[in-house]
Formats: sequence, structure tokens, C-alpha cells
Amino acid sequence: MEMVKPNTGKFALTYGGILGALSIVFALMLYSLDMHYQGGMMVLAVSLILTIALIVLGMIQFKKANNGYMSFAQALKIGVGIGLVGGIIGILFNQLMAGVIDPDMMDKAMTYQRAQLLETTKMTPEQVDAQMEMGKKFTTPSMQIVFGLIYSVVISFIFSLIPALILKRSETIQ
Repeated sequence: MEMVKPNTGKFALTYGGILGALSIVFALMLYSLDMHYQGGMMVLAVSLILTIALIVLGMIQFKKANNGYMSFAQALKIGVGIGLVGGIIGILFNQLMAGVIDPDMMDKAMTYQRAQLLETTKMTPEQVDAQMEMGKKFTTPSMQIVFGLIYSVVISFIFSLIPALILKRSETIQ
């Protein structure tokens, strides 16, 4: 009797859903601290650590379910799938946050960013205003969705490469 092989899509959906749920919890935590529009290195670091952890966990669980075997391609599919599913959930929540929960979020973010630029650079207020005006073109919901999806896929691909190389183990045909 032949064993049924596990499906990479199932693992991508499961762990991508977990990543999306954790991203929502993190975003709500930031919202409760009124830090949801600030971003910064710590927010980015936590997001990236969550992504890497879930990608590696998903790969390990797939490998266990597949009798200790996982090809490089399967690992990449799982990693990118997890990032894509988690990214879609995060993007949808971000749109809900910006449109319903805190409709002033983008204005707060622009005001915060302007103050940061004035404080940390030698730009004149006119230069900062010009840069902020240019940046507004990229804050529309459609642009956020497009860039968010691209970012999710690219980052999850990059973060899947090393674990995929480490965890891969091909079946030997005898």
C-alpha cells in the first residue's frame, strides 16, 4: 500500500494563516499603543522574525509529514506560499485598519514621517513637502496592495532559500 504524499499547499495555507493571524495580533497591539502608523526598525524586525519562524516551522512540519524528505522545490513552494497567504491576510487587515478602524492612519503616518525627515535630515521644509507629495502617490489602497503582495512574495522567497537548502533531503530511488 502506497503512502499518500503531503500537499505543500496545505502547509502553506495552514502556516500562512497562522502568520496572518499573528500579524493581525501584532498590528492590534501596535494600534493599542498608538504606534500602528510609525513603523520603524523594531516593528520591521518583529515582522521579519515572525515570517522566518513560520516559514521554517512550516518546512519542518512538512518534512516530518513526508517521512523526513523534502525537496528544495517543495521547501520553496511552502516558504513562498506561507509568505503569500500571510501577506494577503496582513494586507486585507491593513486595508480594514486604514479604511474603518483608523481612517486617519495615513494622515498620521505622513505627519509622523514629515517630522522624522525634518529632524533626521538636512532637508528644507520645502524639500520635505515635495518628497511627501511624491510619496502620497504610493499610499493609495491599490498601490499598497500591489507593493504589499510583491514585498510578501520576494521576502518570503529570500527567507526560504537558506532553510530550504538546510532542510532539503531527497528520497533515494532504490
